[in-house]
Amino acid sequence: MKVFKFGGASVKDAAGVINTGNIICADSDQLIVVVSAMGKTTDALVAVTKNYFDGRVEEALLGIGRLKEHHLEIVHKLFPTGNEKLERSLVEEFDALTKRVNIPPSLNYDFEYDQIVSTGEMVSTEILAAWLNYIGRITKWIDAGHYIRTNDTWREGEIDWDLTRKLLPNAFQFKENSVCLTQGFIGATTFNLTTTLGREGSDYTAAVIANVMNAESVTIWKDVPGIMNADPHKYVKTYKLEKLSYREAVEMTYYGAKVIHPKTMRPLVEKQIPLYVKSFVHPEEEGSKICHIDHPMEYIPVFINKEDQILITVSPKDFSFIAEESIANIYRLFSKFRMKVNLVQQSAMNFSLAIDRPERDFEQMIRDLSEHFVVHYNDGLELLTIRYFTPEAVEECTKGRSIYVEQRTRKIVRFLLK
Repeated sequence: MKVFKFGGASVKDAAGVINTGNIICADSDQLIVVVSAMGKTTDALVAVTKNYFDGRVEEALLGIGRLKEHHLEIVHKLFPTGNEKLERSLVEEFDALTKRVNIPPSLNYDFEYDQIVSTGEMVSTEILAAWLNYIGRITKWIDAGHYIRTNDTWREGEIDWDLTRKLLPNAFQFKENSVCLTQGFIGATTFNLTTTLGREGSDYTAAVIANVMNAESVTIWKDVPGIMNADPHKYVKTYKLEKLSYREAVEMTYYGAKVIHPKTMRPLVEKQIPLYVKSFVHPEEEGSKICHIDHPMEYIPVFINKEDQILITVSPKDFSFIAEESIANIYRLFSKFRMKVNLVQQSAMNFSLAIDRPERDFEQMIRDLSEHFVVHYNDGLELLTIRYFTPEAVEECTKGRSIYVEQRTRKIVRFLLK
C-alpha cells in the first residue's frame, strides 16, 4: 500500500482533476490519496475568515459566492450531463459556510480560521472522489477529522498519536475499493471540532497516515521535476537533487524550502518509509527520493529563499546587557502571538529576530514589546539560506543588495537582504 499526496496546483481545475485521476489509475496498487484544496482556494478562504472576523460580512459572503461558483464550474466541466449528488453536497458545504458568517464570530480568530479554511479540502476531495468513481477506479471518501485527532491548538493542531493510531486503521480498509481518498491539513479534537495542522500541512497528513498504516512509500506530486537546488521560478539554472538523506531534507525544510512541510520527515524516519517527490506534469519521470543514507554525499549549493520577512531589533531601555531573562521574556511574547522566528542574532545590547510577516496582531505585539524595550524593525526583507555555499554562489546572490544580517557556519551561510 502506498500514499499519494496531491497539492492544490495538481487539482486547480477540471484538467488538473482529470490528470490527477490518470496518475492514480496508472498505479494498480492499493492507494491512500491525500488531497489539498484546489488552486488558491485556501488563500481565498483565509480572506473570507479575515473579513468575517473583522466584521466585513458582505465581503466574506462575496468571497464564498465566488468559491462556490468556481467549484461548481469545475464539476460542470467534468460531468457535462450533471452529477446531482455531488452538486448538492458542494452547495450544502458552501451554504453552511454562508450560514456561519451570518452569525457573529467567537473571540478566537484561530478557531474561526480552522472552521472556515478547512472547507477547501472537503470540497476538493469530494470532487476528485466523484471523478475517480466515474472513470471506474472505485474510491472510498474519508473524512480525515474523524480519524486524525489533535489537541485544540487551533491552526497548529498537535497529533494525538495514541488515539490516531487506534482510529486510522478502521478508516483505511480496502474491501470493495482500491483507493481511499481523504483530506490533507485537517484533524479534529475529541469534541469533533475541526483543527488544521499548519499551513501546507497536507504533506504532514500523508506522513502521519503512512506511519500509522505502515505504508510502502509516500509520493508527493508537485509541479516541479523533484526537489530542486533552488526555486525554478526565481533562478535561471536549477538542478534536480536525485537522492537526499532524511537529515538533509529536514535541514532544507527547517530553513524554509517549500517543497515539503517541515513536520513531514519525522513520522517517515521512525518507520524508514521513503519519500518520493515527483512531477504531476511529467509523471513518468523519476523525481527525487528521500531515504536513509548511511554514507556521506556530495551536494551542490542549495538556495532557499523566504520572502516577506521582518527584522525586529530590541534593546533594553536602561542600557543594560541583553541577558537570559530578557531573552526569555521576548520569546514568551513571540510565543503568545505565535510568531515564526527564522533567524536570531545577539550582541551586547541588541537582540534581533527575523520573522515571517504575520497575518494579524503584529502591531499589538510591537506595542507589547515596546513596554519593556526599545524596538526597531525593518519590513519587506528576504531571508536567503545557501547550503554548501561557494564564494561564487554568495557573490552572485548578494551583489548589489543591502545585507542587514549575515551568519556563517561551515556548510551554511544566511543573509537577510533588501
